[in-house]
Amino acid sequence: MESLAGLKNFYKGKKVLLTGHTGFKGSWLCAILHYFGAQVVGVSLKPNTVPSLYEVGNIDSLVYSYICDIRNLKELQEIFEREQPEIVFHLAAQPIVLDSYTDPVYTYETNVMGTVHVLECIRKTSSVKSFVNVTTDKVYQNKEWEWGYREIDRLNGYDPYSNSKSCSELVTDSYTKSFLNDLGIIVSTARAGNVIGGGDFANFRIIPDCVRAMEEGKEIEVRNPNSTRPYQHVLEPLFAYLMIAQSQYMDADKAGNYNIGPDETDCITTGELATIFCEEWRDGAKWHAIDYNAPHEANFLKLDCSKLKTTFGWKPRWNVREAVRKTVEWSKSYFAGENVLDTMQKQIKEYMKEE
Repeated sequence: MESLAGLKNFYKGKKVLLTGHTGFKGSWLCAILHYFGAQVVGVSLKPNTVPSLYEVGNIDSLVYSYICDIRNLKELQEIFEREQPEIVFHLAAQPIVLDSYTDPVYTYETNVMGTVHVLECIRKTSSVKSFVNVTTDKVYQNKEWEWGYREIDRLNGYDPYSNSKSCSELVTDSYTKSFLNDLGIIVSTARAGNVIGGGDFANFRIIPDCVRAMEEGKEIEVRNPNSTRPYQHVLEPLFAYLMIAQSQYMDADKAGNYNIGPDETDCITTGELATIFCEEWRDGAKWHAIDYNAPHEANFLKLDCSKLKTTFGWKPRWNVREAVRKTVEWSKSYFAGENVLDTMQKQIKEYMKEE
């Protein structure tokens, strides 16, 4: 695996712009980039959960923040012109499958036209050298196969969220071929599986649901205990994004589409994940299945990450139990009123195997 210390040296002093910096993954990415010594510029809406990791982690102190809707092309262009970033990560999205059924128009506006706007700004900003569009494992046409989807498999997400991210991939490919290659701007897309970690307060996600139940002293309710997903700690894909952006910056041949997921042993059912959570939380934590009349969601989804492993020598560092353990550690720190940014920085160092 390429040196994580090398990542730290590479990003030191570089201006990095990320969309979606007030979200769960964005907040963690801000913390990593700040730790690396990068100049971090964030573009996002205000946090969409109460509480939010961005606020409780005091992430605003680590980043020059613009509250901007990526659907507003004019305002977004002004930010790019003012900041002149070298590296761009696009994380801003409407990220919840069930919410996409409630408001599909907003989902498509944000996830498709928002991507178009980011790409258009990159096209017109000569300082940009490396761009990573963060999508999802749900971009594939899911046939409920028992083997993992590869980057060459068909893109055709079922629900509005998944489909809009498939469209985001196609838009990125078109802009890359039509404009960005000729400008020397190197582009990759990254398709990550389900992430868990401290500070995720979103609705309709199993680990946040578990944490909320513990806070309220209730038994955990699990909607789809037999659904299989590739679970990984949030630091796994974030470090992969950073690695991809660095590598293609230095070698354009490293650009491409990459799956990012855990080892096959960490593709487990939601019920198994809830059981691991209860074992790690202790204090009598229990779960039970409930009937839930929800819109369609895939029952089985797994990624083949051979390309990422072969290209970069990458492999996951934390298995699913360690990922849950770190999430429990963060959550208990938060409930105890401790400085959760300190906990985040501690876990970043542990992931990098630094003292």
